[in-house]
Amino acid sequence: MAGVNRVILIGNLGKDPEIRSLEGGVKVANFSLATTETYKGKNGEKIDQTEWHNIVLWRGLAEVAESYLKKGNSVFIEGKIKTRDWTDKDGNKRYTTEIVADNMVMLGSKRDQQSGGEYNSPQKPEKTQQQEPLEQHTDLNAEPGDDLPF
Repeated sequence: MAGVNRVILIGNLGKDPEIRSLEGGVKVANFSLATTETYKGKNGEKIDQTEWHNIVLWRGLAEVAESYLKKGNSVFIEGKIKTRDWTDKDGNKRYTTEIVADNMVMLGSKRDQQSGGEYNSPQKPEKTQQQEPLEQHTDLNAEPGDDLPF
């Protein structure tokens, strides 16, 4: 039976992305992402439980992260779980589990909601043109030259 390795997360960046350029100019971005689940405890009190995820973006997504993502930004991440191992400087075998993203959507940030945010929407024009109301009903299904209303 085939397995499925798919992860979907919506959360906030815990730090600015760390960007590295590898051989051949390939970029990789790493950052932590916090997801928070809220539920009611035994006594009805609100409890927040935060999980931290290590996110890895490659190539084009890493370039987008480098240009646009900052600590606190809210993002949608879709990818797969990968566990890798390495040997540290003391000879100990270490493991880490990461989410390798293949899709990312920037949702905004808490800074967007405050003045001075870097990702604010563009200003609306002072005046907008309004269309003149149509004086007649136009039947889009009518044949040319047919002026009968039925």
